Amino acid sequence: MSIRTTRKFVKFSNTFSLAGIGRVLPAGVYEVVTDEELIEGLSFPVYRRVATVILAPTQSSQRSIEMLSIDPHDLATAMERDRWPVASVSAKLA
Repeated sequence: MSIRTTRKFVKFSNTFSLAGIGRVLPAGVYEVVTDEELIEGLSFPVYRRVATVILAPTQSSQRSIEMLSIDPHDLATAMERDRWPVASVSAKLA
């Protein structure tokens, strides 16, 4: 199987949490790495996501980094919450 890896950087202006990670992560820029494998036997290239991880500071030290497995949908939700904090949403509803 052929694997391709893509990397992107996401920025959080506020602290945030993701499902499956039992702690709140600090605001900052995070690298997100996604691995996809080629589905063979088709007449055109198709890739299936096999892993998505975020590189985050460890709980014990801001200098050490750990790779945490995440769901890309949870990441998208957290990024949306970061763009529209609860206080802003409440103000728009008033």
